[in-house]
Amino acid sequence: MQTIDPEKITTDSLSLPAYLEKDVHVDVLRIDKILPVVSGNKWFKLRFYLEEARQQHKKTIVTFGGAWSNHILATAAACRLNNLNCIGIIRGEEPATLSATLQEALQLGMQLVFISREAYKSKQLPASLMNKDDCYIINEGGYGIAGAKGATTILEYHHKDNYTHICCAAGTGTMTAGLLMYSCPADIISVSVLKNNFGLEKDIRQLTNECKTPFIIHDYHFGGYAKYTSALFSFMNEFYKQTAIPSDFVYTGKLFFAVHDLINNHYFKQGSKLLVIHSGGLQGNRSLSKGTLIF
Repeated sequence: MQTIDPEKITTDSLSLPAYLEKDVHVDVLRIDKILPVVSGNKWFKLRFYLEEARQQHKKTIVTFGGAWSNHILATAAACRLNNLNCIGIIRGEEPATLSATLQEALQLGMQLVFISREAYKSKQLPASLMNKDDCYIINEGGYGIAGAKGATTILEYHHKDNYTHICCAAGTGTMTAGLLMYSCPADIISVSVLKNNFGLEKDIRQLTNECKTPFIIHDYHFGGYAKYTSALFSFMNEFYKQTAIPSDFVYTGKLFFAVHDLINNHYFKQGSKLLVIHSGGLQGNRSLSKGTLIF
């Protein structure tokens, strides 16, 4: 797996009036800066899968995702960088026009295979791939032990012991599991971006035997995965004006909104120190109408 330049990872302190008033210190760990496409937590979650594929002499990576999937695009780019073939199993029928994400994945060399939503739900591989010995399968979103193991290394790029809370967005829960496995004293706050995803804690538990329990917050999904409201966009634009930190409407926009709202509603005690992880993946913003976001 291609190495990263740790110097690109920065920690940005936020001095917003509301945070100062509540005496809550907020830092943002900018792992979104490491690589242009395999950005943020995607690099960390993929790294050990690709190493294992090479060790097993597998030449083709097979993974799953939707039309605007950060994971699909990141996997395509990572496979290109590591001279591996890749196949993306895409949810739903093939559209007349591919999304910008899938077009880019195609240009990076990924073979796209579209399957019905029913088949996708059961992660049923097409018959043509069932018996291919050179295929290495990575779950949607990088979910799995190797993905969580990679996510544990995120905190190596900052002094974790300074914080009372570490906050992240959660889809599959892989990154949350990795943060728990790192065994830091801070509380892990995980903001679910899916509606009614009450099985998330169980999914996290399957990846880690740690006794510590994450605090999973289910109140900031804005209607569900990749759903949004005008209030979310207004916040993302205002947050960018104040901090120069861009976010996406699927994950990090909801995370920053949640942190901001929780601070305003006294969720965190005075003197709390938060590390918010910017997990990258801004490319999905391309699905929005031009002018929706100012960055």
